[in-house]
Order: sequence, then structure tokens, then C-alpha cells
Amino acid sequence: MRKGQIERRTKETEIAVEVNLDGQGRSEISTGIGFLDHMLDQLARHSLIDLKCKAKGDLHIDYHHTTEDTGIAIGQAVAQALGERVGINRYGEATIPMDETLTRVALDASNRAYLIWKVTFSRDKLGEMDTELFKEWFQAFAQNAGLTLHVENLYGENNHHIVESCFKALARALRHAIEIDPRKSDSVPSTKGTLGKSLARS
Repeated sequence: MRKGQIERRTKETEIAVEVNLDGQGRSEISTGIGFLDHMLDQLARHSLIDLKCKAKGDLHIDYHHTTEDTGIAIGQAVAQALGERVGINRYGEATIPMDETLTRVALDASNRAYLIWKVTFSRDKLGEMDTELFKEWFQAFAQNAGLTLHVENLYGENNHHIVESCFKALARALRHAIEIDPRKSDSVPSTKGTLGKSLARS
């Protein structure tokens, strides 16, 4: 079983994360931010990654630190669980509809972090959460999980649907990318023989 466990403590947040990449999509989420809890539950459910995330942060200031740091910790746990990334499909993509909204995610679990974010919102907040924080979460997650991650909302009107379709598309793309290819289960999917933090082609 490919598992990762991270504890992150700063003056701003205390976060404990556990992941099982070969799980069934179970989740135990408590960040103090209701909408973020909902999105992380969707991430677990649709990626089939078992995810536990307990966070305590300086929410009396704003939601920025808690949102970003959960992305960091979950990304680190996923990277830890992937290890040398032997046998994975490496690439994944998903296009997810949600009523009037359509969002596309493509990713490369290359251990080279990069984010392309083509998502805009018509409102500054969803409930009490600033919509600009969703990019911060995806950036932190991609950086720490070692993903080249492209997120593009093709169209949509409802901001809740836009965000949720981004998380669901990430989940489905991630699910395929980290699955073991039975034909290549003993090798790293790269002509270099390793997936490392290099900008060179592989």
C-alpha cells in the first residue's frame, strides 16, 4: 500500500495529513473551513485516495494560511506515498461537466512542479472563502506533489460549480496518473530512468 503521512507545524497552522493512494476514496476532513472540507472530500472520493486531513489555523485573521498549508501538506503526503513513482501511468486528464460548467484538467506526475491556472470567478467570495484562495491551494498542491498541472475552466456561470468541477477534474486526472500500469509495474515511466526535479525533457 502506497501511504504518506505528514505533520506540518508553523506559527500559523498545525496540520496532520494521511493518504493512501490505493484506497477507496474515504475521507476524514476537518480544516475549520466548511467549503474547503467539501472540496477535499470530493478530491478523495473521486480520486479513490483515502485522505485524512486535520488542520488548525489562524482563521481569526483569514483563510489564506490554512488553505495554502493544507495544499502543501496534502501534496507532500502524496509525493511521499508515490516514492520513486515506479510503475505509475504518470499522465492523467479529465474533463468534468457540472450543470452549466465544464472544466478540464491535465497533469503529469513528473516530479517537476508547474501550474497553469485558467480559471476566473465572477464573485470575490464563496460563503466566507475568498475565491482567489483556490489558485493558492492548487499551486501549493502541485508544487509539493511534484505535478505539472493544467487547470482550465472552459465555461460556466455558477462559481460553486466552477470550483467543484476543478477539484473533481483534478481527482479523476490524478486517479489515472498514479495508478500502476501492470505492463510497466517495475519501471519508471521516463526514458531517463528517473522522475526528478529537472526541467530537461524525459
